[in-house]
This record gives sequence, C-alpha cells and structure tokens, in this order.
Amino acid sequence: MRWQGGRESDNVEYSSGGGRGKLIGGGIGTLVIAVIVYLLGGNPEQVLQQAQGPQEEINQTFKKTSEEKDRTDKFVSVILAETEDVWTDLFRQMGREYQKPKLNIFPGTVSSACGFASVATGPFYCPADEKVYLDKSFFEELKIRFAAPGDFANAYVIAHEVGHHVQHLLGTSDKVQRMRETVSKKESNRLSVMLELQADFYAGVWAHYIEKTEKVIEEGDIEAALAAANAIGDDRLQKQASGTVTPDAFTHGTSAQRMYWFKKGYETGDLKQGNTFKQLQEDE
Repeated sequence: MRWQGGRESDNVEYSSGGGRGKLIGGGIGTLVIAVIVYLLGGNPEQVLQQAQGPQEEINQTFKKTSEEKDRTDKFVSVILAETEDVWTDLFRQMGREYQKPKLNIFPGTVSSACGFASVATGPFYCPADEKVYLDKSFFEELKIRFAAPGDFANAYVIAHEVGHHVQHLLGTSDKVQRMRETVSKKESNRLSVMLELQADFYAGVWAHYIEKTEKVIEEGDIEAALAAANAIGDDRLQKQASGTVTPDAFTHGTSAQRMYWFKKGYETGDLKQGNTFKQLQEDE
C-alpha cells in the first residue's frame, strides 16, 4: 500500500503514555559513580568507557523503537485522513455534512465515554464520544496471532471502525441498539452481526474509492484485507478458542460473511447495496 507522503489527519489524539522521549548520554547515575571513583583515587574514565557500550545499545534500541512508533503514528494518521476524504465526498453526494471522528491511540488501557477498555478489547468505536480507539499493538497481534500482516490489513481495521462512525451518523447504530433492547439474546446477536458486516461493507467502499481516486492500492492489498476479515470471523475464533462453533453466539459474522461484504463494498462502491439487514434476513 502506497501511503507514505499522504495527508495526515488532524484528528488523531494520544492518551497518556503516548508521548515521545529521548535518552541522552550515559545518564546521571553513571556520572555520579565516576565522581565517587575519582574521589577514591580511581580512574573515572574506565567507568565512563564501560557505560558507553551498553548505553549505545540502549540508545540504538530506543531509536529503532521510536522510529517504528513514528512510522505507525503517521500510518494511522494518513489512513484516517483517507477515510475523511472518502466519506466527506460521499456524504456531500447525499446532501449531508460528514462529521469527522477522532481517533484515540492508547497504550494498554483507556477510559472512554463507553467505559474502560484494554488492548484485549481490540480496536473499537464509541458513539458516545464519536471516537475510534486503537492500541497499535493490535497490528502486531493481527500479524502474528491472526496471520494477517501488512499495511492494508491494518488499514482495513481502521476503515471498519470508521464504518461504525458512519452508521452512527446515519442513525443506523442507534436504531439497532433500540431493537436489541427488546429482543432475545439470539436475535440481539443477529442484529450485532448485521451491524458489523455493514461496517465491513463500508470498509470495502472506502477501499473502492481510494483505489479509484488515489491509486494507493498495490497488488496483494485486497487479499491482505480479506485475510484479516477471514481471520477475525466468529466461526474461526470460536474454533480456535474451544474447538466448537456456536452460530447463535456470533456477534460479528463468519469469516465467509465478513469477506463477502468487504469485497462487495470494494467491487461496487455503492452504498445502496450495503443493506446487510435485508440481505441476511432474505438468506434465511
């Protein structure tokens, strides 16, 4: 995916722990030890030389980590900007104004208007404060645990959560939430699946338009997104966790469903074809 050099969004924010820092020299502790050695008649240069090697290793490790962090921050900001451009244009075509969401990058844990969450929660959207929440370590989990590496697989995750924001702005998520409060657990789960699959469809719509207007998608990118959708299907996750599959407990859709709706959004770019509620009811 060709994203470097793209416009960065102004709507990325960082929770505590996300600040940048820098290690300089050998540290105050090393200097204190060197002074003590000098006062005792020893050679302080030996202490400083011994500290230099390990400190250089620390600095190099920190530099590498910092560079990786900066790259990921920029990546997230560019992808969010791309979703802003696509949905601003599509909302304009509907005669509406797109209200851009904030994206909160948090380290480990975060308190949102929807409650407390940790990295175990995974990326999520909170309609109460209109923010997408993301712990970037999820990208590494997507790569290692779910075998879905690559920038475009990560971009799909962001586009999916922004899809929930679109549902919020269009009133879909509020309507579904009201319906879920009046039905059985089984039916509530089905409604949740429909909502999630529509967010996958919207992620596909985003991919359709960035390919059409910005030409940033490279060979293998769509396959990477489909791999990510496949990896986080309810049936596959249940099978990995317990060895069995319980359809009534699905809340996000099967791997096949998630891939189908992302691909449909990508191939058509037509919002009118994203009525997952009608489609799933007709399929039964």
